[in-house]
Amino acid sequence: MKRTGLAILLWAADPDDPVRLATPFAHAAAAAALELQVEVYFAARAVLLLKPGVAGQLRASDHFDKTIADWMDDALAHGAAFFACSDALAAQGLVRDDLIPAGRHHGGAVQYASRAADPAWATLVF
Repeated sequence: MKRTGLAILLWAADPDDPVRLATPFAHAAAAAALELQVEVYFAARAVLLLKPGVAGQLRASDHFDKTIADWMDDALAHGAAFFACSDALAAQGLVRDDLIPAGRHHGGAVQYASRAADPAWATLVF
């Protein structure tokens, strides 16, 4: 069976550890550029990246000018879709309207598990 999609779960992608944050979005952009359907699920503290201004202040390296927001924009520009876990939002005291427009879609454990169970989809966890 041919793979048609890639679901990426951001679980340990914490804004307090920005060195880990560029890679998931680089993979999302690459997969979308390869014409795969790409869905990025923000769970746990990763939902904080969807707050306006947070990702724009973070860099994966002091030796690289590209912000995490730039990496996220690359993934979006290539066609990736972002989904925020409603339980993670509640745990962080956030609601949908607190997020950047691209992050206002809800999707959590059920949606990600559905993709993981679908043989046409590959999954990554960061």
